[in-house]
Amino acid sequence: MLAPMLAQGIILRRPRVLGPAGRLEVDRRAADALHRAREAHGPGPLRLRIPFREVALVLDREDVVRLLDGSPEPFAPATREKRAALAHFQPQGVLISRGEDRAQRRAWNESVLQMDRPLHAVGAHLVPVVREEVTRLLGEVAGADGADGGELDWDRFAVGWWRAVRRVVLGDGARDDAELIDLLGRLRAHANWAYLHRTDDAGRRQLLDGIDGWLDRAEPGSLAAEVRAGHPSGRVAAASQVAHWLFAYDAAGIAVWRALSLLAGHPAALDDVRHELAGRDLDTPQELPLLRATVLESVRLWPTTLAVLRESTQETDWRGRRAPAGTTFVVVSSFFHRDERTLPAADAFDPAGWLDGRDRTAEALVPFSGGPGRCPGRDLVLFTTSTVLAALLADRSLAQTAGTAAVTGTLLPRTLDHTALSFRLAPRTPARSAPLPREENTADRTVERAAG
Repeated sequence: MLAPMLAQGIILRRPRVLGPAGRLEVDRRAADALHRAREAHGPGPLRLRIPFREVALVLDREDVVRLLDGSPEPFAPATREKRAALAHFQPQGVLISRGEDRAQRRAWNESVLQMDRPLHAVGAHLVPVVREEVTRLLGEVAGADGADGGELDWDRFAVGWWRAVRRVVLGDGARDDAELIDLLGRLRAHANWAYLHRTDDAGRRQLLDGIDGWLDRAEPGSLAAEVRAGHPSGRVAAASQVAHWLFAYDAAGIAVWRALSLLAGHPAALDDVRHELAGRDLDTPQELPLLRATVLESVRLWPTTLAVLRESTQETDWRGRRAPAGTTFVVVSSFFHRDERTLPAADAFDPAGWLDGRDRTAEALVPFSGGPGRCPGRDLVLFTTSTVLAALLADRSLAQTAGTAAVTGTLLPRTLDHTALSFRLAPRTPARSAPLPREENTADRTVERAAG
């Protein structure tokens, strides 16, 4: 169960592994192994025999809630493994901080990211930036293909995505600073190996200095301006916090891309999205509940955080058995997000669950973690991703042209290689096409690349 997760890349996905992982259904096999462990050993947590470490797999939903609600004491987010990995590019990030450092950094992150506020103050800048970059991106694709619409693959989308993210986070001047994101990617690749890879001190310093340079400019309307308005002390280490925001935005881009696959394979849901967008002024900040729910469902079905980790700061009791201080508890996200024994629609696309409260309050559904340690940037990410989806879909048709499809009426694949997905987004014609017939085949589908 753990080996395929590590092979895919905990901090930075390895594209060469994602394809074979999907074909082998490694996430479904991992879930089956955890189900067998729960049947054989009880609800756990299940302590593993690992030399020099105390590691326990969490198998019960109530235990997930206990761990998350008990952060940062007695269950600290700053585990040994997480500190070793994230220190490669954010040595003073809030996720790997403890004590008073964590308290100050957490409070500052919640303030600047405007936690629990659906529309962040940077929205007046974010919306036109997103619409401009999406228009440019689709124009480049159409020009490259020599036809209206054109085929958009992951590599092209990622370029446009990062242009928009850099402008939103760092300012318009950072639009073409691809070198900064490339450097972050290289350091994240090192982070996949945690303490088994030496720290690139010079590269890390270059990254943090580069971020500091954009923060010093504090371009109006950007998140960098909000950072400076938040008057960060030296103890806050603002550059490390921003490095983590950029890291999180990579996962957000993956969620957008997989959400497109869900909507392409579910025509009725796509019609509902078009209804939500109809008549709205998309040049101004909008909450867009259905698109936000679509992104949440994308992350539920295919978690971008493969495992949630907590480390106990004291000895703890679990149903009469003791776990020593320093135990790392592992919550495998996909196991709980796709638990068909407790979730009736575990392998189906059901965004309504996030709208009617079923999934929002469900135990152990943790697309943005939970408890006091939940992601403070959740609402900003959902604001950004829903705005990008609205810009892509408002006036265009959507068809998936490559990669494993997420088709209505099927059991959706447990592992979805986002790098293999491609889409055609063409200007919509006034006439509304008839909905596609419901697909009854439960096998995973691979869409053949369209010709012409």
